[in-house]
Amino acid sequence: MVVDFESTDSMRSGKPLRHVQTAVFPTPVKLRHGGTLPGIEVAYETYGTLNEDRSNAVLICHAISGDSHLAQHDEHDEPGWWDGLVGPGKAVNTDRLFVICSNVLGGCRGTTGPATINPATQIPYGSDFPLVTVEDMVDAQKRLIDLLGIARLRAVLGGSLGAHQTLCWATRHPGHVQTAVVIAGSARVTSQAIAFDVVGRNAIQTDPHFHGGQYYGTHEFPDTGLALARMLGHITYLSSEAMTRKFDLDRHAPRDMVTDFEKRFSVGSYLAYQGEQFVGRFDANSYVTVTLAMDNFDMGDTREKRLEALRAADCDWLVISFSSDWLFPPAQSRELVALITTLGEPVSYCEIETDGGHDSFLLPADIEAFGPLVAAKLGALRPQHPRKSAEDDRIFELIPPGSSVLDLGCGKGDLLARLKERGAPLLCGVEVSTELIASTMQHGVEAIDYDLNVGLPEFDDNRFDYVVLSSTLQVVPNVERLLEDALRVGRRAVVGFTNFAHRTLREMFGLEGRAPKAPGSYSYEWYDTPNRRFPSIRDMLELCEKMGVTVEEARYYDDTQGRVIGDDEDPNLAAETALLVLSKKAG
Repeated sequence: MVVDFESTDSMRSGKPLRHVQTAVFPTPVKLRHGGTLPGIEVAYETYGTLNEDRSNAVLICHAISGDSHLAQHDEHDEPGWWDGLVGPGKAVNTDRLFVICSNVLGGCRGTTGPATINPATQIPYGSDFPLVTVEDMVDAQKRLIDLLGIARLRAVLGGSLGAHQTLCWATRHPGHVQTAVVIAGSARVTSQAIAFDVVGRNAIQTDPHFHGGQYYGTHEFPDTGLALARMLGHITYLSSEAMTRKFDLDRHAPRDMVTDFEKRFSVGSYLAYQGEQFVGRFDANSYVTVTLAMDNFDMGDTREKRLEALRAADCDWLVISFSSDWLFPPAQSRELVALITTLGEPVSYCEIETDGGHDSFLLPADIEAFGPLVAAKLGALRPQHPRKSAEDDRIFELIPPGSSVLDLGCGKGDLLARLKERGAPLLCGVEVSTELIASTMQHGVEAIDYDLNVGLPEFDDNRFDYVVLSSTLQVVPNVERLLEDALRVGRRAVVGFTNFAHRTLREMFGLEGRAPKAPGSYSYEWYDTPNRRFPSIRDMLELCEKMGVTVEEARYYDDTQGRVIGDDEDPNLAAETALLVLSKKAG
């Protein structure tokens, strides 16, 4: 039987917030869809210390069920909803950053919302509370930031609905945001996601105790409808893999708990528990209000409209998605990255491999995975001195100072870091490993989790002076297409590879009868290798000729003896590795 029904909601409660502050704005607030509030209050909490020039402020935006209580203020405080990410020494390091988190407009934890007294009627707004948008939420936060005397935020970050707020901040108040961190977000929610919210709102609004939204003071609350809405929402936060892991082994052994909801299966009692826990700390009208805001958020229904919306931003970006998130699938994050890349703005991106679903951005193990990315983006990690290697030395010599470079398969970013130290104006790395992306970002260089198997369609023509493919071509299925794209995106390409016609490798195959292996990228066993190709120098030169590509420079190396192959030698036999500088033929 599943005993542990812990979730990202388990530590949350409706207890009074000990460290909450309230900002009062008495002047009328006009809302995006025409409504007006005579004044608003914004509940917020802060962490850390604002520095003298007020340049270290970070605004964190919460998701649907969140509030201002982001993290514990001390050991005696209640847990916060993002304790794993925010605090002393953590990715969002409150030893050096001043962190602000406010309850959204329309919420139920201190900021003006449906439960607030309407001064015109002297009773809670209830269903009379006007339609609120993400833009309205951000404008309320902007009032708070202005009140605190902060002209420009070091960063704005958030997940889910918080990601929408981050996108809105970057595009609506571009001069006030240095860095935008978008986690598990999108330019608009899918129709499927809206459908789940529609059913949830219907569950609340058809509850006999809803009373048309005016249930305050009746001693009857739409608890059943709110619990059902939360149960439905919770399903969307998990992945199929996570639910299988949690419940399949004992699916017919439900937890023994008092509930009116079905508990025949372990997953049923889990959902009942989550729904009933939620009712104890959240207001039904606020749930309707906030989910409507998320569902109405829309940066455009075409690529062109979304591109135009993002064009207003003036910041650098970090976008993070989760592989098993079907509510905000990674494809939506990749689209954002593609749009930002098209606009020529600095952006890093990583898809975290996890079975945690949409909830991953709140889960400890996944926070541990993406936390270094956030820390690197916020400059919280001390830059590492780039390590030198013979291969990087050779490539470094081939790239003139002042060149912009895209490194496909950048590893830990050491080459890019050296180019940055030399003053390169534009640098970007491509990798698939979260750790390698974080390492590259730690050098202050943007890095993108990108599938080279699809080529480079999101990069503009001649965006870079050089595209580096060092030990990369052998792992992609379509070498010709990637080379074509590299020479479209870059004016030149530097291609490095192991020469599989080298005499030592020939001898391994011809004399020993064994599959050849070489140090570095070709060191894998034949039955367990990511390599698809085993090219020779002659193979590469023939491909260049076939493609009409000019070999501007060719350098061949005997790595064992540490020497350059001379003109009087056959490089296809004598060279272990090769570096080619390629360009498109004129016309």
